[in-house]
Amino acid sequence: MLAALLQETGAAAIYATKGHQPWEGKLERDIGAICQSRNAELRLFPGRLLFEPDAIKPYRVFTPFWKACLAAPAPRAPLPQPKIARFAAAAGETLASFKLLPTTPDWAGGLRATWTPGEHAARARLHRFIDDGLAGYADDRGALDGDTTSRLSPHLHFGELSPNQVWHAVNHAATGARGKLDRGAEAFLRELGWREFSYHLLHRFPAITHAPLRPEFARFPWRDDPRALDAWRHGETGYPVVDAAMRELWRTGFMPNRARMIVASFLVKHLLIPWQKGADWFLDTLVDADLANNSASWQWVAGSGTDAAPYFRIFNPVLQGLKFDSRGDYVRTWVPELAKLQTPDIHAPWEAPPLALAEAGVTLGVDYPKPIVDHATARARALAAFKQL
Repeated sequence: MLAALLQETGAAAIYATKGHQPWEGKLERDIGAICQSRNAELRLFPGRLLFEPDAIKPYRVFTPFWKACLAAPAPRAPLPQPKIARFAAAAGETLASFKLLPTTPDWAGGLRATWTPGEHAARARLHRFIDDGLAGYADDRGALDGDTTSRLSPHLHFGELSPNQVWHAVNHAATGARGKLDRGAEAFLRELGWREFSYHLLHRFPAITHAPLRPEFARFPWRDDPRALDAWRHGETGYPVVDAAMRELWRTGFMPNRARMIVASFLVKHLLIPWQKGADWFLDTLVDADLANNSASWQWVAGSGTDAAPYFRIFNPVLQGLKFDSRGDYVRTWVPELAKLQTPDIHAPWEAPPLALAEAGVTLGVDYPKPIVDHATARARALAAFKQL
């Protein structure tokens, strides 16, 4: 198709943004060969990252990496939109002709209600976050019962926003009289830095998409438990904050970062199911399913990647719920069968008094599942497995 398009338009070059995922190198070489066969040029430009991998010294730990980024020349400012009088009148397909939207069944209702794709919506979301969420981001970003995250990740993933646009918009809005960023902006840009770090790791270690970065984890005693995996995928584990997050993911294609850590920890440490299973599910269901971020983050939780949390850090899903969903509103939204339970019962319904369950209309094992694993037992099993390494 590209060869035919070059011939039809007489174009002298193809301009594209350089990719950083393992498969994109071959794609760029193939396109380069097509261009050469048509006496055209392929010109690739940076744009998906703030700092290209060859511009920053390689690191395996985030903090020195981010310090090196902050010490480097600032990312370039976005260029103005080019003024193009007309485009080449080439034959082509319409987007509708590809019939990409689901019909029977229409599984995209929750996605459609949650997201508005496109550059205009992406810029509007960025400015709304800067106006309403940036100042409190450092303190509020972990809360589950509110819209406290930027929700810019899908727009970054699909190129509707560039990280340079985000970087300069935040710096412009949040730099004080002394020329320093406020706490919220620093915390947010640090999260943008984790995105950079993941891509730099992927560039250096392309196998992190499927193999543990730390080789000793190749002999970790993972369990094959299809029933537990299925319960986790569908939000039926019996742990309300885990189930709420997994149901939000299925319905909207998104979950906050704190929820991602909770459900990932539950899968790999409570259930001892390989992190690759969770990473694959996220790639299938997240609207911001980014290969670099997804792979590096799952390996971080599993302990097999860089900056690994100590193996004995195993999230207690009840305590995580009480801390980050203190009123229980997140659980009530996504696990409506528990909506009439009060806190703290809503985060541990198996410990709720029988009268409280009866008044809420909840029969465990009927209306809502009992926990598929006991936290204390699972924690001890995970610690024993990690000690084997």
